[in-house]
Formats: sequence, C-alpha cells, structure tokens
Amino acid sequence: MTAQINFSYNPRLISQHFECNKMKIHEYQGKQLFQQFGVNVLENRVSRTPEEAAAAFTELGGAVAVVKAQIHAGGRGKGTFIEKPEQHGVQLVKSADEAREAAAAMLGNHLVTIQTGPDGKKVNQVIVEAGCDIARELYLGIVLDRANKQPVLMCSQEGGVEIEKVAHETPEKIFKERFDPAQGIESYQVRKLCKKLGIEGKSVRAADKFMKALCRLYVDTDCSLMEINPLVVTGDGGLVALDAKINFDSNAAFRHKEWEEMRDLSEEEESEVRASAAGLSYVKLEGNIGCLVNGAGLAMSTMDIIKTHGGQPANFLDVGGGANADQVTEAFRIILSDPNVKAVLVNIFGGIMKCTTIAEAIVVAAKSVGFTVPLVVRLEGTEVEEGRRILEESDVELVTATDLGDAAEKVVATLG
Repeated sequence: MTAQINFSYNPRLISQHFECNKMKIHEYQGKQLFQQFGVNVLENRVSRTPEEAAAAFTELGGAVAVVKAQIHAGGRGKGTFIEKPEQHGVQLVKSADEAREAAAAMLGNHLVTIQTGPDGKKVNQVIVEAGCDIARELYLGIVLDRANKQPVLMCSQEGGVEIEKVAHETPEKIFKERFDPAQGIESYQVRKLCKKLGIEGKSVRAADKFMKALCRLYVDTDCSLMEINPLVVTGDGGLVALDAKINFDSNAAFRHKEWEEMRDLSEEEESEVRASAAGLSYVKLEGNIGCLVNGAGLAMSTMDIIKTHGGQPANFLDVGGGANADQVTEAFRIILSDPNVKAVLVNIFGGIMKCTTIAEAIVVAAKSVGFTVPLVVRLEGTEVEEGRRILEESDVELVTATDLGDAAEKVVATLG
C-alpha cells in the first residue's frame, strides 16, 4: 500500500532548509553598516563588561541611554533572563550606575525571547545607546519576493510591536513597494509610502534619502532580510533606525570576505557549524530519527514519510550529489552527536553519488564512530547491487529496506 505523503509538512521544512543559507549578524554590526550607507542611527558603544557599560553611558553624555542585549534573536525588549526573570533584554537607564547594573544583569546570562526557545541565548555583549526625542514609531523591512523575483520594501505605522502579529491579524496595515534591484526604489514610490504612513513635510525628504540608502544597502551587501523595528520619526522630523536586523544570503559569501569577521559562532548551532565546514547542508530539528539523505527534495520527502508513519525527524541533512566517504562519515558523527537521536534512516538514490560510496562510508563509520542506535538503510541507483553486497558482507548491524515507505515504517518500528 502506498503511503499518503503529508505535503503540509513540506513548507516548514523548506523554510528550515533556507535557514541554512543565511548568515545573521548582531544589531550593532547592522548599525555599523547603516552608517556606511548614510542611514541615520544613534551613537552607541559596544560593552562586554559592566564597567565598560558605565563608561559608555558617561561618554555618550546624555541624560538617558538604553542598554540592549546583543543576541541573534528578536523580541529582546519583552524577553527575560533565566537567571534573573525580572530583567528584560532592553532597559532604559539614567545614570552610569544604572547602566552598570543593567549590563551586570544581562552579561553572561541567558535571554529567552519568542525566537530563542526555552533555553534562551547567552548574552556576551550589550550596546549602550543614546536616547532621542521620539515623535512616532514605525516599522520598515526589506525581503525578497520570490514569486515576483524582486526585493520588496514593507512599511507599517505599527512600529515597536510584533510585526508578525500585525501581518497575521491586520495585514492591511502593512504597505509594500517592490523595486528593481538595479535601480533601487524610486522617489514616487517613497512618496506613496509616506502618504500611507502619514509622513509629511520635511520628513518626506528625509524618508526619500533614508529608504533609498536602505535599498542600496540591501542589494549591494546581498541581504536576504533587513528590518528596522522601530524606525522612529524624531521631534525635528528626522528618521532614525533604533534597531537593525540583517541577514545575509550565505550563497554570496564568496564575494564578501568581510563577513567572516562579522560571524559570531557562539550564536550558531555547533552541529550546523561542523556540517557547514564539511560541505553538508544540515538543520537540527526536535525529533528523534536522524536522517542522512542525498538531495534536498529527497530529504524533505523522507521527513514527510517519517511523519506519515508517526515518527519525528531529528534533522535535515543533505550530503549532496558528490559527497565522499569522509563527508558521509562526518555526517554520521554529526547525527549521532545529537542525544535526542534514537534511530537513523539512510535514504540514498544514487546518481552522481554512488551507492558503493555510502555503503563503504557506513562500514567505516561503524568502526570509527560506532552505531549505538538502530540503523535502517535504503539504497537505490548507481552501483546499488555492489553497495548492498558491501553491507551484507560487513559486520555492521543494520536493517535494509526495499523502498522509502518500507524504510520509514521500519525505522519508526525500532522505537517501539
């Protein structure tokens, strides 16, 4: 009987696959880029100790400042710390002592937000930023519209709040303008957005300069996402970015050597860093069945079938079409390093990737890594008979499968 594939599972997996292809940076790094492109930001200082935060407040010289935790996640203002539940990730301070106390409460502790998961993220640095005269708070973002193959600039009057909630509940409050990446956004498009946002007078000229600079930055630096929440209109009619969220398209890393200096490996999943170094596409998930597959489409189909049979994938892992034995062995090491993995499913359709390569790698991995959980293997394609013979003649304890449905059923059955 043919299994019914749960296609509703695929969009989330596709989204997680694209997560592999982006690089995040911190807010303070994003604001440094903003300054390079002429986008207004407030003066700030990066601080890694409470004393540095106190000194930063004094250097800024204002009556108030804001201490902001730096992690690769949004929702910091409402987020709280595991170690200090009363402390939020963003705090207004009015003296050097208050800046010191806020930084001490944040640094070294784990901030939990709507985007971090329950374990939170450790804060290793904060920024102390000058205050400003805020007249209005807006939202501005740029993403790639894949359907129309153009970047789209999005704005809303609902700044300073969870924009995802606005998009879901009142999508009519988000205004959009697509633009040609070669030309950037045009002045008439900026004026249209200003009218919808209620921006008038000299603020329109400020918005024209501001939005054009952001669009140029988005294209020139190969961004996949850029957000400012909030974007503020000041009392004198200027526009200032109070936030900076930037993700780069990592496929463009070959032409941006400067990215390597901006990368914060402490913010990334260790197993995903290892996989990237080995030339593998890997995303850690929350299930207990490890997956080793060649091809992104086949990998997502494999996870769909596992779900259909009542299992939960522990990862997305695509070894690609030309992986060698060393890469496949490293893939096994990465999968088995996850304590949640209770079984592993190998699903290979050999084209460029030969089934003999996988079979030999399984034998090597069994000796060098050791399989402490059940292993189910399904091989089809180039040199499949020879690959199956290698596995049969080895002393590796495994379960073979005739097709994908059979493999998924068997791997789920191993969990009892």
